[in-house]
Amino acid sequence: MRKIFISILFFGALALKAQYGTINEILNRLEERKGINQHLENVNIDDKKFVFIKDAADHTERDFIVIKKNKVTYVEVFDDKATGESSSNVFSGDIVRSKKNIISLRADMLENKKVPVPVTKTLLLTKQKDILYLIDVNTKDRWIDEESYSRKK
Repeated sequence: MRKIFISILFFGALALKAQYGTINEILNRLEERKGINQHLENVNIDDKKFVFIKDAADHTERDFIVIKKNKVTYVEVFDDKATGESSSNVFSGDIVRSKKNIISLRADMLENKKVPVPVTKTLLLTKQKDILYLIDVNTKDRWIDEESYSRKK
């Protein structure tokens, strides 16, 4: 009776440890997806270019964020599907990066002219599978690091 009880405890402990490992792995993946508990304070985003592409029924929108130290260039490119014409807006401004991987972007110059309402974005820096992303906190849009996107596999 005693051997049976000890063997049940032993195998129960092994099963529990295996389940803990699986649950812990799942939680780590979920936290990575949400951008939680990532220590990216030492990741250098200077000279980085992030890309966002949005495809609509009548046009395609390509947006770029280029970061140079505390300055930023924000470019919007619109491709009209009906006519094939492209138009763009080039904004410039500054960014502030907090210790919690939050990046605040404020672009108040449109092609070197002050605009009355600046383009502002609050972005979360996150890393998934060795690829850097900026996730817009308000719209959940995902900006991918161009270097990660264009590197050869």
